[in-house]
Amino acid sequence: MSLFTNPTATALNRRSLLSAAGIATAGVSVSQILDRPLEDQISHLTQNVRRASSPSELKITDMRIAVVAGVPFTSPIVRIDTNQGISGYGEVRDDADKRYALMLKSRILGENPCNVEKIFKIIKQFGGHGRQGGGVSGVEMALWDLTGKAYEVPVYQLLGGKYRDKVRLYTDTAGAETPEGYAKQMKKKIDEFGYTFVKMDVGIELIKKIPGTLTGAGPWGDLGQYDLDPPSDSYGSTEHPYTGIEITDKGMDEIAKFPAAMREAIGWDIPLGIDHIGHFGVNSAVRLARRLEEYSLAYLEDIQPWFHHDEFKQITDSSSTPIMTGEDIYGLDGFRPLLERRTCDYIHPDIATAGGILETKRIGDLAQEHNIPMFIHYAGSPIGAMAAAHVAAATENFMALEQHSSEVKFWEDLVTGLPKPLVDKGYYHVSDAPGLGLELVEEVVSEHLAEGEKYFAPTDEWDDWKITHDRQWS
Repeated sequence: MSLFTNPTATALNRRSLLSAAGIATAGVSVSQILDRPLEDQISHLTQNVRRASSPSELKITDMRIAVVAGVPFTSPIVRIDTNQGISGYGEVRDDADKRYALMLKSRILGENPCNVEKIFKIIKQFGGHGRQGGGVSGVEMALWDLTGKAYEVPVYQLLGGKYRDKVRLYTDTAGAETPEGYAKQMKKKIDEFGYTFVKMDVGIELIKKIPGTLTGAGPWGDLGQYDLDPPSDSYGSTEHPYTGIEITDKGMDEIAKFPAAMREAIGWDIPLGIDHIGHFGVNSAVRLARRLEEYSLAYLEDIQPWFHHDEFKQITDSSSTPIMTGEDIYGLDGFRPLLERRTCDYIHPDIATAGGILETKRIGDLAQEHNIPMFIHYAGSPIGAMAAAHVAAATENFMALEQHSSEVKFWEDLVTGLPKPLVDKGYYHVSDAPGLGLELVEEVVSEHLAEGEKYFAPTDEWDDWKITHDRQWS
């Protein structure tokens, strides 16, 4: 007679299982449990099993936004609520409009948030390059946070597991007027936070007042070409080849003083990148990349508009200084031509523009097929930072993730649930808690809301906001 047809053996087997599980506690003996109906035994045996939700029955019931200021920029935080009382968090790109996300609400209400790819395909068409990708990306992040909480696994596990337990960070340093000022700031960050990778913003505006450094610039070093109001918009809104600006040999030498001072202060072991170098023609870009080779830079970032593929490839092929771009590109298809043509040495997606968590992971995987490493750009709250950290943990060819908030004293206080400090010797530690592993601290977030904003105020006016035929084919 088998165990399954022998009542005595079955009772003994249950007794052994209950004893091994330590169920006979709180004044209830094994014999008392065995005397109860089978369904009561099962209920008692599984009483400590965690049931955060029933994922197959999960539905999106609401989406709200809390716009936080000074983190270091303005960051709209997305909260998606469900019929089972669990919520997920995401983040719209820094300094983007919250309405990029709110317009998606009517399209996701009633959906199961665990169907992330299905929902992404519904809303993908409403994203775009730059800040326009922020809404789709923020909603997508919140869906993954919800899915992880529903199944009680960390997001990185949903992406296939992790390659690393901690994520290397690079810190960005705000501007200074002199090379020595930059070097002092960066050395302080390294000493205070333990960063092992650094970046500085060095643009031609730092040398524009030095005679003989730039040609094609306006009088007295004015970089603007057009009569706009304010005039400063002219230069920043003009694509690099059309500014008419080129850098002279003297200008190259003046720019080189910045990395020279940095190397003097921090040494040669720490990677050093340069961003926001300025808007000027491709010939100057080629010459500058060569001029800075002696400082063994980690990269020059966005030295031309990312969609100028031929110019990027010309610069990349002409110098040993690595060239990087990607923070303003939306979606895998936006990155595909850069990767297939190898127009740059590194890619640099921003998770809050690229399309969110899974799309950034896909971008990294495609880059790996072309033997190109991936950095991740990020400059917002801990919500998006941890979303990026989970992608970084799950992507093999990842290099380093931007940390732009070292000077924001309340930054880590915005969230709870994660080990503090969040920045530990220049790294994030990836949490094993469900989803992104964090919750917001309402008092702190409320204290730092942008002017005129409320803490996740109702958004009922967006429930039925769908005035277009979304389908893009007939």
